[in-house]
Amino acid sequence: MASESSFDVVCKVDLQEVDNAIHQTMKELSTRFDFRGSNTTLTRENYDLILQSVDAYKARSATEVFLQRLAKRGVSARALQVGDPQPAAGGSVRLKIAIQQGIPQEKAKEMVRIIKDSGLKVQASIQGDQLRVKGKSKDDLQQVMQTLRDAKLNIDVQFDNYR
Repeated sequence: MASESSFDVVCKVDLQEVDNAIHQTMKELSTRFDFRGSNTTLTRENYDLILQSVDAYKARSATEVFLQRLAKRGVSARALQVGDPQPAAGGSVRLKIAIQQGIPQEKAKEMVRIIKDSGLKVQASIQGDQLRVKGKSKDDLQQVMQTLRDAKLNIDVQFDNYR
């Protein structure tokens, strides 16, 4: 009797790693000559990051430094949605960066379609903000994982509960 195997496709970001990257970014920006006196700040409020700086150029530069620190800590930049610089009080600019937690419904439907189009004998079902994939063959499940990694989804996906 063949048992059925499964795994979950999720999008999770370790917020402790994000906090560590924020602290490293702020430490680097405080020592850089081009940021002296610019009063650039980066703070996290739940799943949103707020970067405030004197101009859009410095905001983009600080964002690049932050993304480099995230990459060194093992957090994918695809898990972030960087907005455009918006004018703020005192002639400064504010940049909002959203952290992706969970798979949006549209992306989950797109993943299910990709899995069905692959022709593998697996079943995919949407369960809230994650996707469950079941199948009898572990080789088919690993092929689904590879197919989802290769797909251009623009979100960071991880695979949990492989049984």
